Amino acid sequence: MVTFRNNTGRRNNFRRNDRNFKSNGDRGKFNSNFSNGDNFHRKLPGRNNHNAPKLIEKYNNLAREALSSGDKILSENYFQHADHFTRILDDQEKLKKLKNSNNIASNVEKSNVDEKKNEESSNTDLDNSKKTSSEVV
Repeated sequence: MVTFRNNTGRRNNFRRNDRNFKSNGDRGKFNSNFSNGDNFHRKLPGRNNHNAPKLIEKYNNLAREALSSGDKILSENYFQHADHFTRILDDQEKLKKLKNSNNIASNVEKSNVDEKKNEESSNTDLDNSKKTSSEVV
């Protein structure tokens, strides 16, 4: 006979028709407070959106086919799908530009800080060499 040692708690809850198998401690992860707008972040484009140009082309072709067969409603539906993915593609490009501009700005700031540190260290090296040369004389 096979015994399942790890499932004893879950099986007992299941037999009592208690559908909430998880303990109270686990529920906090999934409850969220949407009253605060700061916690809400727009979901970045998801799994289907990585090939948005292909989906735009696909829906435009389907819309043209539906329009040629005389179904204006279906063609409008497909055009709306294509428009949706066009907007997603635009959002992706804006995010890329924003990230690139932030990376460039941070790199410029880092290089400026590095240059200032190098200047300060070279100035202190010069001051130290002057002090040592005056002490020698």
